Amino acid sequence: MSSDDRHPLFMPLVFVGGLLFGFGLAFSHMAQPEVVLSFLQFADFGLIFVMAGAAIVTGIAVFGASLLRSEAPLTGSPYRRRLKTLDRNVVFGGAIFGVGWGLSGICPGAAYASLGVGNVIVLYGVAGMFLGAYVQGYVRSRGVDTGPEATTTD
Repeated sequence: MSSDDRHPLFMPLVFVGGLLFGFGLAFSHMAQPEVVLSFLQFADFGLIFVMAGAAIVTGIAVFGASLLRSEAPLTGSPYRRRLKTLDRNVVFGGAIFGVGWGLSGICPGAAYASLGVGNVIVLYGVAGMFLGAYVQGYVRSRGVDTGPEATTTD
């Protein structure tokens, strides 16, 4: 489905969802790298409740929506599981992401929320994320074998 075929409320709802997500990250202190690092060092387990709460709400919403409807109301796309094979790109990419998260105390979503609460030092981490994504895209575009090509279901 092209962006022209989407319901007119699609982008405003994406924006509102992003605002809610960012507010939730800031409210739960997940936008503070020192809190996240404390969690990763097994000193503060409060963020487990934040992540578990988010997973439970998302699980119920996805399960309920797929029972009530066969397709998403704003995009018309059918509800289906997105299956991704466990290949070396997933393993190495996840490991690199985890190391970056552990070193900086932020993941991409929390980095933007952290900027929203005035933590401008996080710009170094955001710049690193963009640089890393750029380098990976450049390497992949140069024809370096990085495993199976992505399909339309990815």
